[in-house]
Amino acid sequence: MSDEELEERVRRICLNLPEATELASHGSPAFFVGKQFVMLWTDGHHEHDFAHLWCAAAPGVQRDLIAQSPDRIFRPPYVGTRGWIGVRLDGPVDFNEIEMFVEDAYRCVATKRQVALLDALSS
Repeated sequence: MSDEELEERVRRICLNLPEATELASHGSPAFFVGKQFVMLWTDGHHEHDFAHLWCAAAPGVQRDLIAQSPDRIFRPPYVGTRGWIGVRLDGPVDFNEIEMFVEDAYRCVATKRQVALLDALSS
């Protein structure tokens, strides 16, 4: 999958969430719902020179996911100290899993009203 195709798939997943917006940050697509919830790096960033996402995550999730899948999930720089996860996108990508990570990230930063909008779409 090309970088452009990967970016478009991630963009569709993120912008399909209620009131989500996209802004460029450090030259890469970043997705917000008031606060940032996902960052996409198609060219890599710092020591992670492969395509990947940074996703907000609930407390404790980062440690558990890294322990379960250390080859795919990592602690990203900067936001990793706040519990965010890094998700590798340079191998086979399970977009159902990516949708789950993105939705969980959204739920971590969205307001109660925005989460209710999401829940209404899901039912």
